[in-house]
Amino acid sequence: MLPVEHNDPINAQILAISEDKIDGFVREPFEEIARRSGVAEEIVRARIAAMLRAGTVRRVRQTLLATNLANGALVAWNVRPERIEAAFDYMFQEDPFSGHIVLRSTDTVSAGSEYKLWTTLKVPRGFSLHHHGELLAERVGAEHFRLMPAKGIFALGVGHVRRKTVGLGSKADEPARMAPVHVAELNELEWKVLLALKREFAPEEIQPTPWSPRAVEAGVSLEEFYHTAESLNARRIIGRFSTFLEHVKPSTSGLRVTRFNALFHWAVPPGRQLEAGGEVGRHHILTHCYWREAGPEFRNVNIMAVAHGTDKDLLLDHKRAIDLHLAACGIPVSYTNVFWGGRSEIKPSEISPHVYREWLSRTTAQAA
Repeated sequence: MLPVEHNDPINAQILAISEDKIDGFVREPFEEIARRSGVAEEIVRARIAAMLRAGTVRRVRQTLLATNLANGALVAWNVRPERIEAAFDYMFQEDPFSGHIVLRSTDTVSAGSEYKLWTTLKVPRGFSLHHHGELLAERVGAEHFRLMPAKGIFALGVGHVRRKTVGLGSKADEPARMAPVHVAELNELEWKVLLALKREFAPEEIQPTPWSPRAVEAGVSLEEFYHTAESLNARRIIGRFSTFLEHVKPSTSGLRVTRFNALFHWAVPPGRQLEAGGEVGRHHILTHCYWREAGPEFRNVNIMAVAHGTDKDLLLDHKRAIDLHLAACGIPVSYTNVFWGGRSEIKPSEISPHVYREWLSRTTAQAA
């Protein structure tokens, strides 16, 4: 049997590339992982398939820049303690438009610490994020919710294996550039290709020319599939081809990729979000960094970032290094905090307008 843990030397070599280094659409993604990792392609395919079967890798898929396909937001929910587990279950099991569902806590009672349920939410263009939030709030009995759409993205990746050895304060040579958020219009052909493109790979699909069956699924020739996918890629609708590690739950042998999930908050002066986000987002430890306006509930936090690790104190040391860097850049921070992740489930958010209309009709009928 092939080794399936993430820290096996060959698996780690593959994962250092396959987690988040294959940008955009690639015609032969497993060949590209092999080329960049220095591991033979047939071994790359066999190892990824084995890790997927074992649950070490929870999914293999082409990611999309969903912020450019649907209206989205990070949502903080204020739910009474006796209802919060049921609310978590509903978001995970019943709402296909909620993606990351996380219970979070702070080390002290602080601004927003009563908001313990956090989710990502996306609804297709033409539908209302706020209305969807109201529907969910009614279903789960939320006292209040706060929508925090991304105004810009400074860092977006995974790379848990690679980040295990990142040094304190390690950062890129230049500030991160902000990717603005916009919502794209797609025609019928583009939707067909996109929906086939984003479907997760089963282990047996990890083969050479993996897009050929997807072209059949979309009802187009392979060349037309390639052309359409490359056009979507040029319009910044395609994200990365990624192997997502199961980083929340232990493997079958009890090994964990990460243990702590930290959501860092900073409030910087209005007008300096672009500068501050660039300086925060350049730090290598971060998997995500966004400009989001959190409002008075969170003391007007406007820069948020996520880091993962197995040592809580080390993550706090990484945050202190970022704090010191902001101070050295002359960027004042009026407030900062850390929200720690607990129970967590992750699934891709649905983005199809057709699926949303069906869900809305079904949900409305159930309410009646």
